[in-house]
Amino acid sequence: MKLYNLCIHELHEKLKKKEVSSIELTEAVLERIERLDETLHAFITVTAEDALSAAKDADARISSGDELTPLTGIPISIKDIFCTKDIPTTCASGILKDFIPPYDSTVVKRLKEAGAVIVGKNNMDEFAMGSSTENSAFNITKNPWSPDKIPGGSSGGSAAAVAAGESFASVGTDTGGSVRQPAALCGVVGMKPTYGRISRYGMIAFASSLDQAGPVTKDVKDAAIILGVIAGHDPLDSTSINKPVPNYLESVQGDIKGLKIGIPKEYFIEGVGKEVADAVKDAALAMEKEGAVVKEVSLPHTEYAVATYYVVATAEASSNLARYDGVKYGYRIDEPNDLMDMYCRTRDEGFGAEVKRRIMLGTYVLSAGYYDAYYKKACEVRTLIRNDFDEVFKVVDLILAPTSPTPAFGIGEKKNDPLQMYLSDIFTIPCNLAGLPGISIPCGFSEEGLPIGMQFIGRSLAEDLILKAGACYQGITDWHLMSPSL
Repeated sequence: MKLYNLCIHELHEKLKKKEVSSIELTEAVLERIERLDETLHAFITVTAEDALSAAKDADARISSGDELTPLTGIPISIKDIFCTKDIPTTCASGILKDFIPPYDSTVVKRLKEAGAVIVGKNNMDEFAMGSSTENSAFNITKNPWSPDKIPGGSSGGSAAAVAAGESFASVGTDTGGSVRQPAALCGVVGMKPTYGRISRYGMIAFASSLDQAGPVTKDVKDAAIILGVIAGHDPLDSTSINKPVPNYLESVQGDIKGLKIGIPKEYFIEGVGKEVADAVKDAALAMEKEGAVVKEVSLPHTEYAVATYYVVATAEASSNLARYDGVKYGYRIDEPNDLMDMYCRTRDEGFGAEVKRRIMLGTYVLSAGYYDAYYKKACEVRTLIRNDFDEVFKVVDLILAPTSPTPAFGIGEKKNDPLQMYLSDIFTIPCNLAGLPGISIPCGFSEEGLPIGMQFIGRSLAEDLILKAGACYQGITDWHLMSPSL
């Protein structure tokens, strides 16, 4: 098997036994990027020199007999939304195209401290606003399974890179499904932890009450490894949860006998592809054979989730993106006529169409006369959606549902229909509104040969349980072992 097809836990054993070096792994990944990324566009920035230097340091630690973490010497990539010291951080936006942060985000800092080798920054939808990675100011990322299809978004570059063997894992962000949905469409694992489980310090904000970092990996065990490194309290983030981090690697062991799994009837509605519905139902049957108890449940306010999300998220985006005005950092037009001209033209030239659309929507719902009718009402409905989950978790341990209503669609197919594009996140958004953990796992393929994903959703801080369920499913299936022919 080629090195780039292996998982982190497999590579860790090889590194410990000195069957392979970190330099070899890094060179294999960089060669893969050089060969494939001109087509896939999974990266905005490749940091080959820094990566090889970090790999050399990792090999020195391995040779000296130092204690290794599961990430020591492993080449991974990072969504270009995380600040990286002395390395461009663009958020795939023209307004930040020349921005070089003076510090590392907490996520990046913890990965480096664990010995990971960062090979580059992944492409994304601008400011994480999108479901297809077509909104990048740089390139459109292609799906490795079919280059005429989208990889999902906004973490499409991360999912495409992992699926294509251009990195062994990535860390993306999930605001309304932006880790899980691209993971499903690219045939990899994507996890969104409980809100506050991972620090947002140094992670460029889109919607602050929804944003959460999460791993994109080849299998569930690798997700547990990454999560164990980046999770935990951070005094630099006021929303960070101050609770101990369990040993997530222990969670991927054991059986699921007696585990109660709920199938929400609202997630099998008109618009869900038959292939997707059948794949998820087959997965439920497989879990039953392993001893789980599967039953139908109801999340009655699901139908309001998309509308609620696009009020709350755009309102927060309008506030967060006000800082990009050409004054402090980022892009600024040349020779403005006056201050207002600088503000207007800088934002007009720096932001893309989707970002402008969301800023305008958010500004409208927060404006005088509309705040109560839209934003306040959306916050109230958000509470009802959270209450739905609370009620369901009184009778089941986990929820099993489709991740995306369809497999990957064609590039450009929904670009001019924002409503249809927004509806592609219908099954991932409720999890974010409620602040709950979820994980997307490959569970089949369409007749076209495109990946299908399902998701487990758990109660707050139940990452260990959804990892166990995911690992059990992968232990009895081989969907996650499939890789695209590139």
